[in-house]
Amino acid sequence: MDHHLARDESVATDNGLVPSMSYGWYGRRHHRSAHHRVFVNRSLHLDKIKFFGFDMDYTLAQYNSPQFEEMEFSLLLTHLISIGYPKELQAFEYDPTFPIRGLWFDTRFGNLLKVDAYGNILVCVHGFTFVKTSDIYSMYPNKFIRLDESRIFILNTLFNLPEAYVLACLVDFFTNSPQYTPSQTGVKTGHIFMSYKSIFQDVRDAMDCLHTDGSLKEETLSNLEKYVHKDERLPMLFNRMHEHGKITFLLTNSDYSYTEKIMSHLFDFPSVKKSNKDWKSFFDYILVDAKKPKFFAEGTTLREVDTKTGTIQIGIHLGPLQPGQIYSGGSCDVFTQLIGAKGRDVLYVGDHIYGDILKSKKTRGWRTFLIVPELQKELNVWVNKQELFNRLQELDIKLGDTYRDLDSSCKEVPDISEVRTKIREVVHELDMSYGMLGSIFRSGSRQTFFANQICHYADIYSSSSINLMYYPFSYMFRAPPMLMPHESTVQYDSGSFTFINGEVEEPEAEQVVPAIRRRSKMDRAESRVPHLYAEPPEVITHHHDTDEEEESDKSAEQ
Repeated sequence: MDHHLARDESVATDNGLVPSMSYGWYGRRHHRSAHHRVFVNRSLHLDKIKFFGFDMDYTLAQYNSPQFEEMEFSLLLTHLISIGYPKELQAFEYDPTFPIRGLWFDTRFGNLLKVDAYGNILVCVHGFTFVKTSDIYSMYPNKFIRLDESRIFILNTLFNLPEAYVLACLVDFFTNSPQYTPSQTGVKTGHIFMSYKSIFQDVRDAMDCLHTDGSLKEETLSNLEKYVHKDERLPMLFNRMHEHGKITFLLTNSDYSYTEKIMSHLFDFPSVKKSNKDWKSFFDYILVDAKKPKFFAEGTTLREVDTKTGTIQIGIHLGPLQPGQIYSGGSCDVFTQLIGAKGRDVLYVGDHIYGDILKSKKTRGWRTFLIVPELQKELNVWVNKQELFNRLQELDIKLGDTYRDLDSSCKEVPDISEVRTKIREVVHELDMSYGMLGSIFRSGSRQTFFANQICHYADIYSSSSINLMYYPFSYMFRAPPMLMPHESTVQYDSGSFTFINGEVEEPEAEQVVPAIRRRSKMDRAESRVPHLYAEPPEVITHHHDTDEEEESDKSAEQ
């Protein structure tokens, strides 16, 4: 590592992430509070968005944490005990510092895994035990596992958080209770063998049951103030969207009865009552029982809902869609055709990385806005633990000093063990600032699988959909440059550039013209080849921002 570079620039090392405040573009000022900001992966011009679609659960309806997860966790344990699991499980209480989104559960070995974008294992937990590196290698050669293996289940949603903790509780209980004998793939008691796969399936079935038998919804509706967060800015946001001519729609997997009660609660403010509105008036179109992600593929039958009885009318609704009317099911193809939308003029806001974001982006080309409530905590750590990031930077500089002036002729081996130990200690302290499993976005300098999915499929993301309020509807969300290491860690020098062979080349002020362009006119005239070389474009042809194709096409025609 270059010593001078370490003092001036921040770099990501193998042991820890050193934040950069001096990467040029990244140093620009932001005029909004960090908690109000919308973050950008791909440039998006709000002026070009005609349709704003919203999911309900964990998007418009933010469930209070950890109260909601505690209730869901308790219901899961109650169901498992009712089907024969030990009553001792009732002693467990939900710990919000343990589970995070994006974990993989290995149904063969019963491990919760935090992995990077490529399947490399960053953290492995068996029950409540953090598995040592040597033991990880014995189960996973090269500390690697493939996503396409059928034994892997991804706990990607906020609804999965209690499920992840239940799995940890069960694995720990059965592994450490004296009446059970653990093996690598399960536990045995007497003549009964319980595989981790069967335990996982029981938990999955219990989770599905909470949603299908209505117990989770019933408990939520029994105490809306406790479990569902209300924000008086919500009706204001929708009023502003309509003032700017935007078309809004609700697209949720929840049934009409539950949707009606939750949405009525969310819009239950004196200002709304005073204007004689109800929640439906804030949406141009409303679809319930959408069955995402199936909605983005073949879909289901589109039907009308009788709002007086809550029943679904027979027959297929052929259109048009009426404002204030509730519809059930449908497909993305039919829906977009009926409302006259194209893929790129729709911005869909949701919390589900797979059901909402990945499918709407990959299969239909909708622009995507991912809601990540965990960002609030992540930003708090980023701001309040700057001393840890600064300490990492100091250790990184010290590591650079150790190798200063050493090249391939050096035969001595510098002792960096003390610095590496300190780096690991600081990284661990930083990880514990987020929770037992660290940040949902990274471990040390490596991005998690979850973070990589956000970068791939979410055009923009924020902690709340309400944050759209803090931007004008003409706003251009411009993505920061995706810098590679040679771009983010090499300082700009306006002088000469020295190559590996020692030669020095002075930068030229003018664009280099290949030798082929210096051929004589006669050579070109005698050639029968239509084009001997490509001519430099005279108008902008490189689409650096995904929303600029239209302007570029128009300029090319002029």
